[in-house]
Amino acid sequence: MPRRPIIARTVPVLRKTLSPFRRKGERIALVPTMGALHQGHLTLVKEARKRADRVVVSIFVNPTQFAPNEDFGSYPRTFDTDVKALAEAKADVVWAPTPQAMYPEGFATRIAPEGAALTGLEDKFRPHFFGGVATVVAKLFTQVQPDVALFGQKDYQQLQVVTQMAKDLDLAVKVVGIPTVREKDGLALSSRNAYLSAAERAVAPVLARVLKAAAQRIKQGEPSEMVLEEGRAEIARAGFAVDYLEARHAVTLAPIASLKDGPIRLLVAAKIGKTRLIDNLGV
Repeated sequence: MPRRPIIARTVPVLRKTLSPFRRKGERIALVPTMGALHQGHLTLVKEARKRADRVVVSIFVNPTQFAPNEDFGSYPRTFDTDVKALAEAKADVVWAPTPQAMYPEGFATRIAPEGAALTGLEDKFRPHFFGGVATVVAKLFTQVQPDVALFGQKDYQQLQVVTQMAKDLDLAVKVVGIPTVREKDGLALSSRNAYLSAAERAVAPVLARVLKAAAQRIKQGEPSEMVLEEGRAEIARAGFAVDYLEARHAVTLAPIASLKDGPIRLLVAAKIGKTRLIDNLGV
């Protein structure tokens, strides 16, 4: 039977738990999550084990990155199942603070990221989001003090924001992005996929198909704006409301027209029914 990871719910308990690892000189990896774990998260844990002696997985549904009209209250919470999966994946510690432990009474400090956080992608539709993400991730980095932290590339803009934040604040952690894990039909794994009806799930892979086709056409030299406009139309025909399908510089996320101007990342966000999905692909 797999060994159950240690569960810490307060900062003092977390630090007491991690202290013996540090005294032995063991490398610590952090995998930040909001729970409702799927194979994508467990792939991050597997990759973390390759890079460190000890693996900490945080489970915290962060209220500060949700707007009042978003799904904080209904976001899937499957803690007991998550812990069992993490035992199988050989995680050492689960850091599962309460909102009160993370944001105690009188909490008054917030990080306001710029750069990749202000590029007209997710920030245009969720202007509150990256301030909440940057603040909670900075706290996680400070609490756990990992040598390496692993994030999935599905949330690509978030990955770029967190990477820049760690660099700008001289945080002693290496941020690593791990390629998106997908279903056989191409749909990027996401906890929010659980919201999809059977009919919505059947058409959801159109996002990945459009990204793949657009990347190939742009790589072959076709004008990116024409390719993207056709891609938006195809996604809309499938029943999605398209927030964006854009070609951006893979590091800065600034608008970019061709590979002559640097590496390209295609990013998409679209809503079907009540579910908003995001995805991305490098050219």
